Amino acid sequence: MTLAGAPPASGHVVLLGDSIFDNKAYVGEDPDVITQLRQELPPGWQATLLALDGDVMAGVDRQLRLLPDDASHLVVSVGGNDALGFADVLQMPAGDVTGALNILAAAQDDFAAGYHAMAKAVASTGLPSAVCTIYDTPSSGPGYRTIKTALAVFNDCITRAAFSLGISLIDLRLLCGEDSDYANPIEPSSLGGAKIARAIALLATQGHQPGRTTVIAGNGQLKGT
Repeated sequence: MTLAGAPPASGHVVLLGDSIFDNKAYVGEDPDVITQLRQELPPGWQATLLALDGDVMAGVDRQLRLLPDDASHLVVSVGGNDALGFADVLQMPAGDVTGALNILAAAQDDFAAGYHAMAKAVASTGLPSAVCTIYDTPSSGPGYRTIKTALAVFNDCITRAAFSLGISLIDLRLLCGEDSDYANPIEPSSLGGAKIARAIALLATQGHQPGRTTVIAGNGQLKGT
């Protein structure tokens, strides 16, 4: 699609969140996400990493207070560590499917409240912003189907927040679909990081429509809503 906003000649992309962006500790000598993003952005653009390995949704507020004065675009990937905090939910007894769904619904309500507050704080900066879904674990890993299904409960909160606030969405589930995209079950490899960096660069440099959500998924496709 063609976005209405003219592509900017320069900008400063700031990455917020957790180890999806702050993945240097997991890729060894290979480039991390911020290095790959700087390589993908056109001349005249900058990128700053404020995301912190291990951080949770509440930590983004602290990161926002560190924004560079010339920040032009914000991209957030957070929530995976918060979702891990609900892992014990999968072990709770349930008498039937309805009971199991009610247990998941309670966890979803808690996650949704925290995520919407975080996303609202990001949107309130007035800068073009995007959030990322929580990607699935490698499909060859143990418990993949269960984890993928459980994460869908939390990813629904992320997509709803993006659409309701008019901020953009990068669907990491579709971008990182190969086992080689993962350095371990929860962090991106350099190969996965390259896909993430390309998606961020594409989204930032293609112009912006205030109040509308642009979705970027696989194959470098932009879709507006």
